[in-house]
Amino acid sequence: MDTVLMSTAEIISLEERHGCGLYAKQPIVLARGEGARVWDSDGNEYIDCIGGQGVANVGHANPAVAQALSDQARTLVTCPNGFYSGPRARLLAELARIAPTGLQRAYLCNSGAEAVEAALKFARISTGRTKFLAAMRGFHGRTLGALSATWRKEYREPFEPLVPGFGFVPYNRLERVERALDGDTAAVILEVVQGEGGVIPGDGDYLRGVQALCRERGALFIVDEVQTGFGRTGRMFASQHHGLEPDLLCLGKAMAGGLPMGAVLLGPRAGELPKKAHGTTFGGNPLACAAALATIRYLEEEGLAERAADLGEHLLRGLRGIEAPVIREVRGLGLMAGVELKTHAAPYLSALAERGVLALTAGSNVMRFLPPLVISRQDLDTVLEQVREVLED
Repeated sequence: MDTVLMSTAEIISLEERHGCGLYAKQPIVLARGEGARVWDSDGNEYIDCIGGQGVANVGHANPAVAQALSDQARTLVTCPNGFYSGPRARLLAELARIAPTGLQRAYLCNSGAEAVEAALKFARISTGRTKFLAAMRGFHGRTLGALSATWRKEYREPFEPLVPGFGFVPYNRLERVERALDGDTAAVILEVVQGEGGVIPGDGDYLRGVQALCRERGALFIVDEVQTGFGRTGRMFASQHHGLEPDLLCLGKAMAGGLPMGAVLLGPRAGELPKKAHGTTFGGNPLACAAALATIRYLEEEGLAERAADLGEHLLRGLRGIEAPVIREVRGLGLMAGVELKTHAAPYLSALAERGVLALTAGSNVMRFLPPLVISRQDLDTVLEQVREVLED
């Protein structure tokens, strides 16, 4: 069946009939994108502040990524990890170059959740310990290991018992980590900005304090930058705002310009990993590596991290200037912004979509904005105008 010739209603009907039913969907069929804009199957245009849930940092249909994919697809798409690969070797070197200090090795995989799963295994095998500390309101994925480190009970409870040994402490409360981190703790895993938990930035002293406690007590410090990596917060990695040197850094989402890809960057305290301790069929394939190389090059050549810092200040200042009683707080870092409301966010997001702006939730009562880093200031002003009208209505 040629989907180009299908109507919007037909596409929706097919997905409803044959999809797994896991996702709550807006009645919109996205058909194409360019930069920070997307169009639906009926030709309606939207400013995209979802960005594939933080994936499209270099914009939709980025020409540099598309060219890299085309060139590599005509050369070699897959290469098992039992052989060496030129695109893989170049990407590993690039990740070591741009990473926070000390992260000179990488394990390549296919998603952020896979990266978290691998980091948990690496921490256990490196330390010989079994316990983990994670933060309340933290989110690290929905596979069993990553879910065990994720706090929200509605995600966890249907699948319990989960992987044993995980404990939770309040975010931005160093004294609680100090009390809970013991000699059986393999690692502490934290986000620099809690994304799904409500766009909550971590305090620098807290994050550095957790890192110091891990060093002192023999645990590893895992930083989850699946959502905050690759320019999103105004630096290549959010860890760099605070001078962090994590032992394991989890990446995903925007890493390959829209292709599925993830990675764990490893520091010296992670130790040497035994052969066959972990593995992947598709991780580090030449196609994804070529896309990631093009993405990193584009991010740097276009100064997109610096752009995110500048436009992020503009976005947050504009959101904080909205005088609507429904707003409780505005938070964010770079082009990662959250507007916490005193009520559910979904109706406001639906109203925004009707006005040509797409945004998403972070929990039930936070409007989250993750636009492509190529978004124009003019488009951000349009977004701010529409958010103001929706919230003040």
